[in-house]
Amino acid sequence: MNPIAYARATDAASAIATAEADLRAHYIAGGTNVVDLMKDDVARPATLVDITAVPMRDIRSDAYGNVRLGALATMADVADAAAVKQNFPFVSQALLQSASAQLRNMATIGGNVMQRTRCSYFRDVSQPCNKRQPGRGCSAIGGENRFHSVIGTSPHCICSHPSDLAVALVASGALVHTRTSRGTRVIPIDRFYVLPGDRPNIETTLEPGELIEAIELPVSAAVRNSTYLKVRDRASYEFALVSVAAALEIAGGTIRSARVALGGVAPVPWRAHAIEALLTGAPATPATFERAGAAASDGMRGYGKNDYKLPLIRKAVALALQTLGGAA
Repeated sequence: MNPIAYARATDAASAIATAEADLRAHYIAGGTNVVDLMKDDVARPATLVDITAVPMRDIRSDAYGNVRLGALATMADVADAAAVKQNFPFVSQALLQSASAQLRNMATIGGNVMQRTRCSYFRDVSQPCNKRQPGRGCSAIGGENRFHSVIGTSPHCICSHPSDLAVALVASGALVHTRTSRGTRVIPIDRFYVLPGDRPNIETTLEPGELIEAIELPVSAAVRNSTYLKVRDRASYEFALVSVAAALEIAGGTIRSARVALGGVAPVPWRAHAIEALLTGAPATPATFERAGAAASDGMRGYGKNDYKLPLIRKAVALALQTLGGAA
């Protein structure tokens, strides 16, 4: 039994002060990920800083259609928000395809983007894992790696990122608003997550005690025409084998701009810049979408049991793009 202190904060400043004073402190809101990790003995916080009373639940949109999501807004509330459904369809779809209705009613947006990998070796403290204990080795390389990554990996870690929402956020170009005792900053979502490299235990660019206050969604013509495609073993309460968040701006039969991100394939939500470049300026035709799908797995490699992901990625990308092209 690990002793745990509990602190209930009513404002951001007091929450941050408590967390910055204890490097082993964890913020807790919905608790759907932190509590799981504590049960598995993976997370051992000295202090739980309860932020549920901090006023960060608002969902606001401006006259242009940009949306600001308070970090404590629930997945369910964001998925159902009219401004999100209208201007960022793939964000709403990604949330509705996540977890279960009960969890979506409890889990928060800030917690969702911070959730940690579902790699079974990471969650089994009897197994070596560099993400949990640097220097111990990666059991998934040469082990059971059916759910693991095919790009962005390193010799130290091949885990995959679990969040559906984060994939849509990366495709949308979201901004993460954070606060510390020294002030605030805005982190582009592309720079929020960190590839494993030789330090797989470092997952984000957040500083100790830094608090996510909100996530901003910038609207564009492309994201208004977007979709989220999730391929999984069963139809509900399952993590993605491969997912695609895609957005296309099409005018006069030509793709004016494209945004594509992939899930289930990398240790971070993966922005597919090469696919976007291939699509931009091309005719919005089935041939273009097939060509983009065929190129989607370029530069990727399997580790044995996850080799199936390469053809699956190609088909999923082509299907998501064809869905958008047909809608446009």
